[in-house]
Amino acid sequence: MFVRTVYATGDPAELDTAIRALNSEGRDLLEERPGYRGAGVFVDRNLGKLLTVSWWESEEARHNSDEVMSERRTSLLAPFAGTVAVENYEVAVFHVLPHPTGHGGLHLIRLEFDPADADLLADAFHTSVVPRLEALPGLARAALFLDRERGHGLAGTLFTDHHSLAASRAGQAAARQAGAAKVQVSVVGLEEFEVVHADAHAG
Repeated sequence: MFVRTVYATGDPAELDTAIRALNSEGRDLLEERPGYRGAGVFVDRNLGKLLTVSWWESEEARHNSDEVMSERRTSLLAPFAGTVAVENYEVAVFHVLPHPTGHGGLHLIRLEFDPADADLLADAFHTSVVPRLEALPGLARAALFLDRERGHGLAGTLFTDHHSLAASRAGQAAARQAGAAKVQVSVVGLEEFEVVHADAHAG
């Protein structure tokens, strides 16, 4: 599995306009693309941040979809987006528990690592981090995305509600520490988002 992320920032007052466009026209465009395997929309309403993640069955399917999506992205995100950053990742770990509710929360960690350690990082996340995350009440999904060439990654945990997300913070810190004990990795960003929509599936 492969993903494309779009990270946009802008005026919080215009955020709902972008959400409506993504959940209607944007979703229709994605569902027409071969190899599409779901998407997520996540927001920080206070700061005016929006993160979308689209899932693809192959790197080729993701690449082929980008021509159409890149042409429509500006109009879909207008008038909200002042800045837009697009990144591509391989899905190294995707661990699914019960599905999140409509008002769940996403805990997102931005990572940097030596590209030579990509497999070691994926193994550490799977064997040392995921078991600790499973013990956290309300966990719905855990995923690790890697850009092996640049040595960049995203680790995301989805919770069924905001109370569970808030209560998980100490446990998340312990899980990060356990992972860092296995492989050299730098945490360069830590964010939380409201889940607007999340429907990724592996098959």
